Amino acid sequence: MTDADANTGPTHEELWLARTTEEPLDPQRPIIDPHHHLWDRGLVSGRYLSEELNADTSTHNVVKTVFVECKAEYRTDGPEHLQPVGETEFVVASGAASVAAGGVEIAGIVSHADLTLGDAVEEVLAAHEAAGAGRFRGIRHASNFDAADELHNSHHNAGPHLLADPNFREGFTKLGAMGYSFDAWLYSPQLPQLIDLVQAHPDTPVVLDHIGAPVAVGPYAAKRPEILEAWRADLAELAKHPQVTVKVGGIGMNRYLGGGWPGLDAPPSSQTLADYWAPELRYVIDTFGPARSMFESNFPVDRESGTYVVLWNTFKRVAEPYSEAEKTELFHDAAARAYRL
Repeated sequence: MTDADANTGPTHEELWLARTTEEPLDPQRPIIDPHHHLWDRGLVSGRYLSEELNADTSTHNVVKTVFVECKAEYRTDGPEHLQPVGETEFVVASGAASVAAGGVEIAGIVSHADLTLGDAVEEVLAAHEAAGAGRFRGIRHASNFDAADELHNSHHNAGPHLLADPNFREGFTKLGAMGYSFDAWLYSPQLPQLIDLVQAHPDTPVVLDHIGAPVAVGPYAAKRPEILEAWRADLAELAKHPQVTVKVGGIGMNRYLGGGWPGLDAPPSSQTLADYWAPELRYVIDTFGPARSMFESNFPVDRESGTYVVLWNTFKRVAEPYSEAEKTELFHDAAARAYRL
């Protein structure tokens, strides 16, 4: 029996998510969702393909999206360094299926290349460009690493010092020289490493994923005030570098950020999520400015805390104090600029 044969009814997660329903707030506001994944991982991590993406994005006025690498559908043969190009090919096909079904346009693709290849990464970047149908925008070489067992380390086996590796920095420089951007995925204690990188190599545009992930599990669970204090200071330093923009989201990842929502009988409402996260999210926006801040779904990962409707309603509640022009930046224009859409 295959996973597809066994999974004939709603999953436990789907049943839990269905217990909290909301109507979309401000439903006509145009949104670019600059961070989602696509995969089919069977019963373990579920399916999230163009059909699921379209169902979610249709609940708000999402006009374009950006796919971000998640080690999906790599090539299974050929040179190992070129195998990630299979993911770009997969997303182009998925995007075509989405549009053909009347769904959202996947307008940008952030793929993976091993930047420790140094200058030789040019071959991989060129292959992504050739496969990307005009949508390839940059690379994420995830560097998230922590010694705590409770934190899941990078799916690229980055180790603790990737961003300082001379070969990585050579590849990082090549990335910028070819006109592409770098998505940074790391934990908040690693932010000083990213600050050092952008200070030394200012010509490569950087997008910080998931507000820099102020960790709150394992040994950090009892240290939230101290973690947030250091996180705020590091973000203020990072924001001094104009080539850095930030994604305002990832707040559903209880596995890293805490929150404990899966332990509830029903998911939290958007008001509950906004009450919990608004001080931190507004700090990010105010530190980087709305023109360098973009709300993101991080779906399907952020289903750990609620549905797509609830998540974007949360962001709309968080954005209430900002002007109409600032909201346009946060929900649409900042992402359009960062990813050249």
